Amino acid sequence: MSLFWIPTVLVLGAIGPLMAARWGRSACTTITALSPAIAMAAVAFRIPRIFDGHVFRYDTDWIPMLGLNIAFRLDGLSLLFSTLILGIGLLVILYARYYLSAADPAGRFYAYLLLFMASMVGIVLANNLLLLWFFWELTSISSFLLIGYWHHRSDARKGARMALTITGAGGLALLGGFILMGQIVGSFNIDQVLSSGELIRHSSRYHTILLLLLLGAFTKSAQFPFHLWLPHAMAAPTPVSAYLHSATMVKAGIFLLARLYPVLSGTTSWFLIVSVTGMLTMLFGAYHALFKHDLKGLLAYSTISHLGLITLLFGMGTALAAVAAVFHVINHAIFKASLFMAAGIIDHETGSRDMRKLNGLWNHMPITATLAMVAAAAMAGVPLLNGFLSKEMFFTETLYQSTLGSISWMVPVFATIGGAFSVAYSLRFIHDVFFNGEPKNLPRTPHEPPRYMRVPVEILVALCLIVGIFPEYTVGDVLATASTVVLGDRLPEYHLSIWHGLNLPLLMSVLALLGGGLLYYNRQRLFRLQTYFPEYNESQRFDDALNRLQQRMRRSLDWFDNGAMQRAVFWLFFVALVFSMVPLMELDMTIGARPQIPIDFVMIAGATLLCVSSVATVVWHHQRLIAILLLSVVGMVVAIAFALFSAPDLALTQLAVEVVTIVLLLLALHFLPQRIRNFSSPNRIIRDTSLAVLIGGVFGTITFALITRPLESISGYFVENAKALGGGTNIVNVILVDFRGFDTYGEISVLAIAALGISKLVEGMRPVRTEVDADGLRWASDRHPMMLSVVSQALLPLAIMVSVYIFMRGHNLPGGGFIAGLITSVAMVQQYIAQGHAWLKARLSINYQYLIGSGLLIAAATGVGSFFWRQPFLKSWHGHLHVSVLGEIELASAMAFDLGVYLTVVGACMMILSRLGRLTTIPE
Repeated sequence: MSLFWIPTVLVLGAIGPLMAARWGRSACTTITALSPAIAMAAVAFRIPRIFDGHVFRYDTDWIPMLGLNIAFRLDGLSLLFSTLILGIGLLVILYARYYLSAADPAGRFYAYLLLFMASMVGIVLANNLLLLWFFWELTSISSFLLIGYWHHRSDARKGARMALTITGAGGLALLGGFILMGQIVGSFNIDQVLSSGELIRHSSRYHTILLLLLLGAFTKSAQFPFHLWLPHAMAAPTPVSAYLHSATMVKAGIFLLARLYPVLSGTTSWFLIVSVTGMLTMLFGAYHALFKHDLKGLLAYSTISHLGLITLLFGMGTALAAVAAVFHVINHAIFKASLFMAAGIIDHETGSRDMRKLNGLWNHMPITATLAMVAAAAMAGVPLLNGFLSKEMFFTETLYQSTLGSISWMVPVFATIGGAFSVAYSLRFIHDVFFNGEPKNLPRTPHEPPRYMRVPVEILVALCLIVGIFPEYTVGDVLATASTVVLGDRLPEYHLSIWHGLNLPLLMSVLALLGGGLLYYNRQRLFRLQTYFPEYNESQRFDDALNRLQQRMRRSLDWFDNGAMQRAVFWLFFVALVFSMVPLMELDMTIGARPQIPIDFVMIAGATLLCVSSVATVVWHHQRLIAILLLSVVGMVVAIAFALFSAPDLALTQLAVEVVTIVLLLLALHFLPQRIRNFSSPNRIIRDTSLAVLIGGVFGTITFALITRPLESISGYFVENAKALGGGTNIVNVILVDFRGFDTYGEISVLAIAALGISKLVEGMRPVRTEVDADGLRWASDRHPMMLSVVSQALLPLAIMVSVYIFMRGHNLPGGGFIAGLITSVAMVQQYIAQGHAWLKARLSINYQYLIGSGLLIAAATGVGSFFWRQPFLKSWHGHLHVSVLGEIELASAMAFDLGVYLTVVGACMMILSRLGRLTTIPE
């Protein structure tokens, strides 16, 4: 299995739980676990070679002109994070099986979880900066869905919105940093970026890149002051917290720091920004965790503190500090995931997370209490547990840095204070929940959870012990391999062992343990001291800030756009004029040296008809039917111009679009007055006319200057390569389905969205029908004229045949899926007009939504199919097939893409026109 399939199998696996939800909770859980298990096996299969220093890669073109490739890289660092993501993810899937209630839609939950898992795996495997950013944003979207899973709760919706807003803003900054970095390096390939560290650090844009990338990393990893979203994300179900906020989402920012460490580190700016931010986050989170009464709130702030600790280690800039950071990533993921799961068990079995009520649970849940206490001890850094080892390394590194000069002694002091608070809130978690009296007013009587709900916690707690006692034999290889990637093949000498003798780091650990015990013993005084500080509702402050921002933007928007079309158009063209007139004034001569085409009578007549029809449309705009007819004349002249200048594809498209548009406008016209008065005052008419003349003059000048000058055209490339690379002689069609197929797919997606939007907008409309026209004449009683009915029935098969012909020949002659779809739509619309909606529905029942969806899926499948041959998205295949009777037949995969375009166009056009036509139909 190639690296491409590791995230892909997770995305495809998200469909499974949605389908399996009806088969029961156990079947849904089993099917959900299949795709991460397959992905985990694919990663595990490569472990021996990665330990030997091999790096697995996969690379295929996607949009090479933008530098965006489907490129993946599995090295020691991505192996570590992939193992955490997939391994803990499997445990969370099992845990959620027992946590979710019968009323919770498990299929939807598991689908969101797998989508998020695929996004995280995509981040750690990505070998292209833009691809990494794509998955980065996908984690923001999928985490939004997971945090807001209980969407009936206000706190869940607000927490999801806050997380999406903060991490989304950081994602935009990250994109800017990636683009600047790619411009400096000349590539977005991470392999090349990692080998260009000196080039980037000596660039004049280094500090801009550093700030943008750190904004992205700090917002995702909840660093101060961007930590606000993490505590409010605790409104999510506990399996989400155990997964997103221990091992995955918050680690995405840490992963970014580790991945780009060889490129960005080693400067004073890196040290000051990263280490100071990490120190503030560590102390801030540790302090506030002590005062939280909500069990998950305490764990949330402790997570913030430990993320700050890891960030501080990366900021120190020494090799051993980076190793310690990677080691603490492993340890924190293990003990924090187990603590969140234990908190979920307590909440699930008692009905409360309030530590003021959760007392004495040791007597009711002894096994769960034992597991939770071991995990909390690991979080506190107690010896013989994994957290002790990485915290010892952390204390060691704080002693041997001197970047702050004479005040460098403050770093180990603050580190010890942070460790003491970590011990204090861990003691509070243990003592207040499992001892300290008896439970108070709990909604449910405490008891042990179902057996298998506890299994994931038992596995993780066992790892806390095993790693803490036998670190070299358990995580030694993966730590060394991952650290080597971070440091760029300059791994320092270190020893993973429990005992390093009597030294200052051990003294700091003892002081942290004793200090934490004293802090907890005097917690009542600390609580009284805390009451003097105002309690801020961060969620409310965030909502107020958003509301103020919306109000300011609304006032600014109202100043520019008060709802009048004239003002909106004015500002649009005003900005265009400002940016276009300056270079025009620097142009010496408007006319260029390019030879001009001779003008004949046909051109003069066409141009005159075009101008007269355009002006007449404006003059008689208050008579809407006449205006539409004149507008159709403009469209016909444009189609003739396309044909005259050897663009038959565009001419056919223009004709078909013109017919569909005129029918659409006539249907919409049914709901509007047939005549309107001219409300414009003479002053406004003079103003608008003057502005129109100015705009027309400027843009006419620009157009004339462009067409009379020789320009470098890319048409030669398409002429030379249309047949060789695209397999077709119709250059326009080859461009649409191959060279610029991605653009075409975007266009039909927009068309589909527009059709669905219009359908929903008019779905509930109840138009007022009149029996007479504007002149008082009654409408004709013959709603379906016989001549029109007979002719339309004869034309329908002919039009379908023509559309099939146009479709089949489109790759080599004028035609294609778009034109064929419009012709089919015109034929079917004619049936609606001639026979009525009910007549056609009884004979041809088509769900246009399914038609649109099928077209988009076929087009997308054609593009994705290119990946199987390691070709860019929508790269077409073409060849010749010899059939004994028929001879040699040319085949091209672009025909399948064209079929998707055809179905989407037919579905979108018919959905709009039939919905409007149904509204205009008078009941029989």
